[in-house]
Amino acid sequence: MVKWRGREGSRNVEDRRGAAAAGLGGLAILIIRFVLSRWGIGGLVVLVGGFFALRSIGIDPLALLNGQPAGPAQVSAEDQEKYEFSTVVLAETENVWGDVFAAAGQQYVPPTLVVYTGQTQTACGFGSAAAGPFYCPGDQKVYLDTSFFDELSRRFGAGGDFAAAYVIAHEVGHHVQTITGIAEEVRQAQSRAGQEEQNQLQVMMELQADCYAGMWANHADKYSGLLEEGDIEEGLQAAAAIGDDTLQRNAGRNVTPESFTHGSSEQRVRWFTIGYQTGDINQCDTFGARGL
Repeated sequence: MVKWRGREGSRNVEDRRGAAAAGLGGLAILIIRFVLSRWGIGGLVVLVGGFFALRSIGIDPLALLNGQPAGPAQVSAEDQEKYEFSTVVLAETENVWGDVFAAAGQQYVPPTLVVYTGQTQTACGFGSAAAGPFYCPGDQKVYLDTSFFDELSRRFGAGGDFAAAYVIAHEVGHHVQTITGIAEEVRQAQSRAGQEEQNQLQVMMELQADCYAGMWANHADKYSGLLEEGDIEEGLQAAAAIGDDTLQRNAGRNVTPESFTHGSSEQRVRWFTIGYQTGDINQCDTFGARGL
């Protein structure tokens, strides 16, 4: 079990949980159009101000529009625990990456973690829990519906809280790739490449994020005492469970390496292990490696 209780959570968190809080419904959009046509920008400013005023006291105005109760968004004790766990894991990634960047004479600017329910709007388009956790470089936010933690256990057989921590650390790894310029270099290379090469470059991106997650685990284990015996095994199990070959096989499809976008189970386990064993960001250069 990850020793997260009693630790301070990150403040870089945006809570969008609740039935209608994730985005504007069709009725709300019609209302905005009506306000603009009737009262212009001034009316819209008042409307938006009222929206956030209600949200600040825990009332979901979009739920009101849909005829739902006006009380605060209800979350179960279990869901709240997952939320608090996620904020602590994010804080631990901030500590580790803050130290790594400081050692290189740089300042780490952390991502924001958006915890939502079902669906939400992002700078990368409409996000859905069905797609699992993801990072959006457009707004530098990690998006997470904590129901994915249950799916990790139920669908992928990767239970345990460190499996969930690994997923968060992996997405934060994509943030590191964004702020260091790696992600942009890969996107430019992909724009000039064929489909198979695009996929290969994406695999390198994902495996590097796995290595970064392992590197984070190394530092969190050594310097903050976050991990307990068995946690790393949970992370390795999660990495293996979501390898492209395993997912294709479990879906009843032929395993086609040229279509991989995240890497095989063996590759994901190997690069997480490299990061964990070395704790060295320089060892996570999947793009310069002789083999993946």
